[in-house]
Amino acid sequence: MLLDWIRALRFGVRAELRQEIDRFSFPSGGDIRADISTKYDFDNDLLHLFANGQRECLVHKWHHYIPIYDRYFSGFRGRQIRFLEIGVSKGGSLEMWRQYLGPDAIIFGVDIDPECAKYDGRFAQVRIGSQTDISFLSEVVEEMGGSVDVVLDDGSHNMSDILFSLRTLFPRLNRGGVYLIEDLHTAYWRKNGGGYGSSNNFFNVVRDLIDDMHHWYHGKKMREQLIGEACSGLHVHDSICVLEKRGVFRPVHSRVTPSYY
Repeated sequence: MLLDWIRALRFGVRAELRQEIDRFSFPSGGDIRADISTKYDFDNDLLHLFANGQRECLVHKWHHYIPIYDRYFSGFRGRQIRFLEIGVSKGGSLEMWRQYLGPDAIIFGVDIDPECAKYDGRFAQVRIGSQTDISFLSEVVEEMGGSVDVVLDDGSHNMSDILFSLRTLFPRLNRGGVYLIEDLHTAYWRKNGGGYGSSNNFFNVVRDLIDDMHHWYHGKKMREQLIGEACSGLHVHDSICVLEKRGVFRPVHSRVTPSYY
């Protein structure tokens, strides 16, 4: 009974979100590949995988995401990396990542909708559970090998859920890993817990993380220490935030005297 209520609520929210984004829809029958290639000066096999339509499952992506994905994920191709996607939907995204990353990648998708279980084992492993269930997320990461290299949050797009998953999973991200959160236009929508000027807007967390990364210079306590102390880079694109995890060291500088010969 509770599960039915959750599913009904989720689909109701999805319907509202669809109404919000329909005004940005690309014309039906338009040349998707040409649009992305021309606007973003981008043309590689990821664009081909997205735009050619030769797949088993539906994939839905904003056009400007495609070159951003390639920018941050291309270094993981052809390797036995661990890739976790929050949000399975119609299965097309997992299919695209399998084709893009290659057969050696360990790919898992999680979703709260039991219907998504039908995609388990097709392109990736699919587990059913909530992105706000710490035990569930921990079990999935353990099943993947105890850590992850890439997390792609395409889940509920609710502010509290995004932050919960980030706090839970970023510490489990390997050094050299990438955590990408997409569809952050919802940060400006009240139905997702955000809103322009709202204190719950996720970009306020981003501002906190920027302060945390610069704690050397202001001496204040970190607000998101488990993230800030290990986040080496933070990038914001239209509706996307990318956090990189590499070595973080106390900054030093040098004055190098020129040598004369």
